[in-house]
Amino acid sequence: MCACENSFAPMYGMRVSSFMSRALKKSSDLLFSGNRATIDAIRLAPPPSPLAPVDLSDPVKTHAVMDLAARIGDQLLTAGSSNSDAKAQIRSIMSAYGLNNTHVDITLNTIYIYSRFNENTPPTNMFRVVRQLSTDFSRITEVDRLIRSIVAGATPLEMAQKILFDIETSLLPYRNRYALASWGGFAAAVALLLGGGWAVAIVAGITTIFTMFANAWLASKSLPLFFQNVLGGFAAVIPAAVTYSIADRIDFYLPPSLIIGSSIVALLAGLTLVQALQDGITGAPVTSAARFYETLLQTGGIITGIAAGIQMMAVMGITLPPLDTTHTSGVLGSVTIQIISGAVATGFFCSACFCERRATVVASLTALIASLALFSVTTLLDWPGTFGIALAALVVGLAGGLLSRRYMIPPQITAAAGITPFLPGLALYRGMSSVLNDQFVVGMSNLGFALTTATALAAGVVLGEWIARRIRRPRILHRYQQFRRPNVGSRRAPQQKPRMGTDGRVRQPLHWRRRRRSTSKSMWQLDSEMRASEGELEKQQDHPTGTSDQ
Repeated sequence: MCACENSFAPMYGMRVSSFMSRALKKSSDLLFSGNRATIDAIRLAPPPSPLAPVDLSDPVKTHAVMDLAARIGDQLLTAGSSNSDAKAQIRSIMSAYGLNNTHVDITLNTIYIYSRFNENTPPTNMFRVVRQLSTDFSRITEVDRLIRSIVAGATPLEMAQKILFDIETSLLPYRNRYALASWGGFAAAVALLLGGGWAVAIVAGITTIFTMFANAWLASKSLPLFFQNVLGGFAAVIPAAVTYSIADRIDFYLPPSLIIGSSIVALLAGLTLVQALQDGITGAPVTSAARFYETLLQTGGIITGIAAGIQMMAVMGITLPPLDTTHTSGVLGSVTIQIISGAVATGFFCSACFCERRATVVASLTALIASLALFSVTTLLDWPGTFGIALAALVVGLAGGLLSRRYMIPPQITAAAGITPFLPGLALYRGMSSVLNDQFVVGMSNLGFALTTATALAAGVVLGEWIARRIRRPRILHRYQQFRRPNVGSRRAPQQKPRMGTDGRVRQPLHWRRRRRSTSKSMWQLDSEMRASEGELEKQQDHPTGTSDQ
C-alpha cells in the first residue's frame, strides 16, 4: 500500500505540472499572439506603396479619396473613437491611395483635411461635420474591416466607396424592441450590482425601457438631447416614488435611490465624460474641453429632471427617504452577485448597442475580470474605492485590449462596454439629493467623487490600452519584414536588430549615422589636418627635393 502511494504521488505531480504548463502556454498564446488591431498596424508603419494609386492629376479622383476618408472618419467619431485614433486612420486611408502629404484636424464634431500633391498644384481642403452621435457598434466593426482592407491594398477606390455606402445605408442587425429590452436588462443588472433585490431590478428595468423608448421617440422629432435627459431624469423618479409609497404601506422596503441610480447609469452610458477625459489625456485639449462642457450640460439635464421629479412627488405628498447604500435585500447584496451582475450588465449594454456576438462575449469576460479585480482590492486589501475603480479600468483597457486584438474586435468597443458597470450614477444622485436637502458640502463632495471616478476610468482605460498595444506589437526588423522568408539553418552569430522609428523607417545606431556624414568634418579634424599639412610643408622646406647627383 505504501509502495503504491509512493509511486502514485510522483505520477500525480507530473500530471499536475504538465496540465499547468499547457494551461499557461494556452493562456499566453491567447493573449500575446495572433492578430493585431487595425489601429496598431496603422501606428506601427504607414501603408505600403499602392499597386494602383489614383491619378493625382485628376481632381475628381483626389476629391473622391478625401471624401472617402472624411466619411470613414465621420463613422469613427459617431461610434465614439478617440481623436488621435481617428486622425491616424484617416491619414492611413489617404496614404493607401497615394496621398501622402496630408494633415488632419478634428475638433469635436468637425473634420478638416488638408492635402498637397506636389509643388505645381494648389492644395486641396475637405471639411465635414459629424451630425449626431450613436451607439451602433455593428457599424464600427464593419468600418474597421473596411479600413483594414484599404490599408492592405486589397480594395480599389470605387469598391471602397460602394462598401462604405452599403454600411451607411444598412439596417440595424435586429429590431429596436430587442434593444429596448436589452436596456431594461442592463438597468436591472446595475440595480443588482448596487445591492438591490429582484423588486428593485424589475422596477428599474421597466422604468429604463419606458425612458429609452421616450428618448428615442423624442429624438426622431429632433428634440435637443438636453430635454431628453431632463425627461429621463424625471421619468426615473416617478416610478421609484410610487413603488416606494406602495411598498411602505405593506411593510416592504423598496429603496428608491437604487432605482433612480440604476436608471441614471443607463442614461450616463451614452454620455461622453470618459471620452472627454480620454481626449484630454491623449493630447486633444480642444476636443476634450468641448466634450467636457457637453457632458456637464447633459448631466445637468439629468439632475434637473430628477430635481423636478423629487419636488413634484413632495407636492403630491410622497417624500423620498435619504439615500441609503448600506441596505441590501437578502443574499443579493453579496460580492458574488455583484461581480456576476457587472458582467451581465456589460452583456446587455453590448446587445443594446447592436454588438456582434463575439464582441459581446469578449466585453462581458473583460467586465467580469475587472469586477473581480475591483472587489478583490476593495474587500480583501481594503483599498479606497477610487483606486479600485482605477485598477478595474486598467484591467478593462489591458485585458479587453488583448482579447479584442486576439479576436479582431475594435478595442474601443470593449473599452466603452467594459466600464459601464463602474459609471458613477449613484454618486451623481447622492450629490444632487444632498444639494436639494440643504447639504451643500456633502453634495459637492459626492459630485467631486463622481468626477474623480470618471477620471480614474479614463486614465485606467488609456493606460491599459497603451500597455496592450505595446504587448501585441509584432516583432519585425523594419517595414514589412514579415513578408520575407526566414533564414533557416544559418550558423552565423545573431546580429543586433535595428529598432523602428516613429516614421516607419529603421532607426540605426548613432555610430552608423555618424559614418554617413563623411563629408562634414569637425573643427578639431580641420585643425588637425591643418597642423599636419603645416608639418609636412616644414619638412619639405628643411629637406628640399631636387635632382640627385648622378
